[in-house]
This record gives sequence, structure tokens and C-alpha cells, in this order.
Amino acid sequence: MNPDNLESEESKEKTGGSQAPQNEKGPVQAEAVQKKDELSQKFSPEKDGKKPVKASRKGLIIKCVAVVIVLAGLLVVLAIQLLNTGKRNEDASPAASGSSLEQESVSNSKPGLQAETVTPEEIQPAGTAEPTEAPAPSVVEVQKLSPDTVYSSHAILVRLRDHAVMLDKGAADRIYPASMTKIMTALVAIENLPDLEEQITLTAEQINPLYEEGASMAGFSAGETVTVRDLLYGVMLPSGADACVALADRIAGSEAGFVELMNQKAQELALSDTHFVTDSGLHDDNHYSTCADLARLLENALLNETFRTVFTAHDYTCTPTEYHPEGLYLASTMFQKMDTDTLSNGAVIEGGKTGYTDEAQLCLASLAVIQGEEYILVTAHAEGNHHTEQFNILDAYSVYGQITG
Repeated sequence: MNPDNLESEESKEKTGGSQAPQNEKGPVQAEAVQKKDELSQKFSPEKDGKKPVKASRKGLIIKCVAVVIVLAGLLVVLAIQLLNTGKRNEDASPAASGSSLEQESVSNSKPGLQAETVTPEEIQPAGTAEPTEAPAPSVVEVQKLSPDTVYSSHAILVRLRDHAVMLDKGAADRIYPASMTKIMTALVAIENLPDLEEQITLTAEQINPLYEEGASMAGFSAGETVTVRDLLYGVMLPSGADACVALADRIAGSEAGFVELMNQKAQELALSDTHFVTDSGLHDDNHYSTCADLARLLENALLNETFRTVFTAHDYTCTPTEYHPEGLYLASTMFQKMDTDTLSNGAVIEGGKTGYTDEAQLCLASLAVIQGEEYILVTAHAEGNHHTEQFNILDAYSVYGQITG
């Protein structure tokens, strides 16, 4: 018998003599498969809602990679920001490095990352720094003096630096200025005669009427030729009416014409209640001013260096002439009547113009310096005359002596 057929026969006997279909399993094989399925279900991780081990490991790896990428990105951003900050600091000028650029680097830094140390005052949003302004000038308290401390019925004390009024006693009331008028006379003459060495000859027609009126005189003689400078000192120091008329005639051709220039200057300086009729201050009911106006006039006149030099002189000797071979000596009427020009508080009275008529009584417009500050005092209508106690001078001592600086 063919071995192949014998083996086939034996196989048929074992299977009951017939061949089972290929897609069917035997009892033993089926039982084995069933047990395998039961074990797979029993030990499968998905049964407990868990992923397989391989899947879990793969997810963990992905997360780690993502974290590393994020951290790397943050480090790159930080590095770029630090480089930009360093570049800005290198390019900034010394003045700018401490202001807007420094503020910008601080405001752009992330929390916990501080590129440089700054104070709280420096931390501002970039571009919002306030513009630098010049410091405001210091404000000095104004010392107020009592008007009861002066003899004069009208007075004003002004600190020149800020025009602060420290004493006011009827300063806006009309008064007769007497020879304080010559402040305006000298100022107008200086502005119209720039050549101080120009020579002017006085005449008898100019001088003789003044003696008849009892005007104060410098002492120039008729026919004497002197310089403009000599005449200016003659106006301010001895209060000479002869010097006034000589300047007036030279500038305007007459006293009346010169007075018009004086009134024009008064308007220019905004002297609101001042009107001149004479160039010397001889009395006229329509010749008036106020202490406030005269203080403003003197303040403006002192801006002219020529005027200031003449106004603050104690004395002066004119150019020699045939009438005065040694030069006419002129002395300040104010300094002649003062015992001293320096007071106990350090005040120094540097210059002044006195005035007197029967109607105006004793007057004085003066300048003093105390601890570097300049002050103007104008007083009017103090009782007395040239031969009595000089209450205008006493008022200057009293007022300037009270200033504490």
C-alpha cells in the first residue's frame, strides 16, 4: 500500500472517517482558544481604562520634548532681549543713558528679569519723562515796614530786584517834587547829548533870572565854557539850576521845549501822575508827581551807567576854566548833610537827590545797598528846611536801618 494512502487512512480514522471543514476548530483547539481570550481580557490594561504601556511611554516622551522646545524658545527670547538692552546702553549718550533709555529697558523687562539696578523714581514708561524746566527763581519774603516810622507824610521803599514795595505811605498821592525833578532833567540830557566832552557856554540871560528866583546854583559863571559832563554833575550834586538851563537850551533851544521832552519821557516810563513845568523843580502848582512815580523814574535812570555814576558821586571837580582855574568843586547836597553813609545793619546809602521848596518841604530820593540787594527810598513833605533838622535824611537812616536783608 502506498504510504501516503496509509497515512491518509489513519487520519480519516482519527477524525471519524470524514474531514472537518477548514474554518471549524476541534473541541480541544476551541477550548484552548477560549482560555487564551479569557486571559487576554483579564490582563489587558485597556480593561481598567489605561493605555498600553508602549503608548504611555510614547506620550511621556512627546511631552518632555515639548517642554524642552518651550524652554529653549524662552531662552532665545531672553538672549535677544538682553542683547538689545546692551546695544541701547552702548549707543546712548551720557545724558540719555540715565533717563529715557534706562526707563525703557526697565519697563520692557519681564518680571523676575532685571537688566540693571534703578531707583523707584527712575522707573517710568518710556517717552513719558517730564520736560526739564529751569528752576524757578527763589522767592525772598518781603519785609514790611511800618509807615509810622517816617517823618515824611509821603514815602515809598522798593526792593529793585523784584520791585517789592516794602513801605507805602501815601505813595500814590500827588506831591511837589522840588529838586527831585532834576533826576528827569539829567536823564533826558544824557540821552540827547551822548558826547560828554561837548562844550557849552553859559550866558547871563540864562543865569541872572535864576538868582532872582532864589534857585539853587552850581556856581558856573556867565561866559564860562564847560563840558556836558561838568553840567551833569552840576545838576545832580549841588542841584544847580544854572546847569539845568544850560543843558535845556543846548538840547531844545528853550526851557519850555526841554520840558516837553521831559513830559514825553514821563509818558514813555508810564509815570501815571507826573507833570513837569520847569527843568529845575522851582514851584508851580501844575508841576507835580508822586513818590511811586519818582521811584519808577529813578529805577529806570539807574539803568543808564552815566546817570548812575553821576548820581552816586560824593563830589566832583570840573574841568579848569579861566573862571575857575583849578576847576569848580561840586559836592552832593545829600552827603554834605549826612554824618555817615554806612549804617549799623550794613546798609550803605550810595546816592541821592535832595529837594526843597516851601511848598514841597524836605524831600529825598535815594539808593542804598544792603547785603547785595538794592533799594530805592523816596520821601516827600517832611517838615523843616535847609536850616533845621534834616528829617528827610533821618527818614533814610530810619528806613534803611530797619531792613534785615
